[in-house]
Amino acid sequence: METKYLLDILRQPAELGSLLKRMVGPGCDGVDRAASILRESRDLYVVGIGASWNAGLAILPFFSKAGRPAFLADASELMHQTSFRPGSALLALSRSGRSVEMVRLAERDLNLVAVTNAPDSPLAARAEATVRTDVAFDHGVSVVAYSAIALAGALVAASATGTLDTREIERLAEALRELPETILTWREQIRASAWFEADAPTYFLGRGASLASAHETMLLWEEAAKAPASALTTGGFRHGPQEAVAPGLRVGIWIDGERRRKEDLKLAHDLRRLGAKVLLVGRDLPEGAGDLVLNLPDVPGPWQFVVDVIPAQLAAEHLSRVRGVDCDTFRLCSYVVESEGGLLDSGQAVHSVKEEKA
Repeated sequence: METKYLLDILRQPAELGSLLKRMVGPGCDGVDRAASILRESRDLYVVGIGASWNAGLAILPFFSKAGRPAFLADASELMHQTSFRPGSALLALSRSGRSVEMVRLAERDLNLVAVTNAPDSPLAARAEATVRTDVAFDHGVSVVAYSAIALAGALVAASATGTLDTREIERLAEALRELPETILTWREQIRASAWFEADAPTYFLGRGASLASAHETMLLWEEAAKAPASALTTGGFRHGPQEAVAPGLRVGIWIDGERRRKEDLKLAHDLRRLGAKVLLVGRDLPEGAGDLVLNLPDVPGPWQFVVDVIPAQLAAEHLSRVRGVDCDTFRLCSYVVESEGGLLDSGQAVHSVKEEKA
């Protein structure tokens, strides 16, 4: 039986293709206004929480590559900053626009740009420019909403820095059109793979914008499969965490389209020699380079993150089946976190705890 989470994954290519067409076509005043505010800002903060913070990891490289300093901040931490320099701007990423931390930040004296799927939200109401993703909300775990926020935010960043390349966007659109067939291949590979084990410790590693996919996969492991995981930069993993490598460890590595490909394939090789099982996601990867190799369609390097999270979404859904847990239901998490403190203040969470004690 297909889970609701899987159905959200399967509608993703069409949703993202439509979003891309709306945002780069005529009538994109929201994007132009947002880009202008960010371009003219003194200090620039990219802020989110949960999956939206992960999306910020995909957006930050567009500013970095253009030599435009920007800070990625967790909303629950940035809301405690006592002051901001005049002219500071906030690129606020939020699926619902109602998370308590984002709403409180929106009340600060900042030039506010909102990227959200809820144009009627408190965040959008306080923004000087709102970029609407306008995708159908996911059943539970953020799937399409995450990808839409990441894509829309990156398009705003590329517009603000003057690095938006129409040829790359055309290639991205073509890759999205190819995705439904590619997803069928990924599903077959995942179902047949021995990489999955119910309780294996797991690391996810990435570089550049694909670091967002590594962190989002960690969150999917936790939300959908109810399993702990860790996410790091691929380089950072080699500065201490490698001491945890032992037979039975699972490692997922995103192979960047533009940097350190040779070195990261060597890392995969060495991990396997040490007894770890390795999942690789990237373009034109040799089949024998990992225990599970999921090749991407021809997507331009800076935009690989839009596509390379999808096989990981499928992997998390499969792991939920291996573990025998319900990926469509939150045990303790609210769909939108609108209050601070504790874990058991929602009716759904309290009900879950009572059931377990009964």
